Amino acid sequence: MPLPLAPIAGIAIRYGSVALAAYALRQAMKVKINTGRTDQRAEDALDDTDEGIALHRPADRGQTNAAARFRRVIRWGRNAVEIDAAALGRFRVRKI
Repeated sequence: MPLPLAPIAGIAIRYGSVALAAYALRQAMKVKINTGRTDQRAEDALDDTDEGIALHRPADRGQTNAAARFRRVIRWGRNAVEIDAAALGRFRVRKI
């Protein structure tokens, strides 16, 4: 009994093209991705952020500062996961 390869070939071509596109994207992004660093001052600032959203516009500077924090504990039976998401942002427009 012959093995029907036509349906398998279509699926293989589809998955192969997705894998090739992902590989090409990763290779293209290798040059542009910065490894980054961990700054303890930034970590402390994120830990000190209150929960919710805050917006502040200092009068002596032409900028707007924003801070947001979301912190929740999710429980599944005996297991629990803590989600802590915090962000700081600054938008500044200066006349030159």
